[in-house]
Amino acid sequence: MSQFPDYYKLLNIPRTATQDEVRQGYRKESLKTHPDRLMNASQAEIKLATERFQAVADAYYVLSDTKRRKEYDDLYRTRPDKTDDPSSSSGFFSKASGAFGFGGGAAQPNADGMFTDAFEELLRPEVESRTPWWSWFGALSGGGIGLIVANVPGLLVGAVAGNRLGAIRDAKGKSVAAVFSDLGGQQKAEILRALAMKVLGSAL
Repeated sequence: MSQFPDYYKLLNIPRTATQDEVRQGYRKESLKTHPDRLMNASQAEIKLATERFQAVADAYYVLSDTKRRKEYDDLYRTRPDKTDDPSSSSGFFSKASGAFGFGGGAAQPNADGMFTDAFEELLRPEVESRTPWWSWFGALSGGGIGLIVANVPGLLVGAVAGNRLGAIRDAKGKSVAAVFSDLGGQQKAEILRALAMKVLGSAL
């Protein structure tokens, strides 16, 4: 039998952690393990970071949902072989028969998707500062959007609303997550360093 992943240890939080503490724990650990910040790492180091980054996302996926967390805690209490080894998480999901409402093995969450969801508010200004045209398009298109949505003749209202929409979608309809994903390695690393300064007080 494979070892049981200790998701509390992977997020470095106590078992009594509140949902806000779970979220904060995920933010901190995902920044520490994000493989895109390792610009000069070897392939072996990137592989290990990617595995841990995925395990941290798995932990957040399970513990951030009340129902999944309760089901996980029920299993947690019965398993003496708990570990924070990230490799245990993939085994847990592949063998989680009936766990979390699934009839068979549960699919692991998308680690990049979990990250951008948790950091959307902090990612948006960092992405915009490196791709200013993204917000400009929203402001320009918003004039027309305002006329349709608000049904008012003024462009100003539409432009304000459009600028907010532009912070979510670019000219090609891409989300914050998609734009971040398409950035080059150096830009991603810079954004991750900026996020680390905000969340951890250190650029790592």
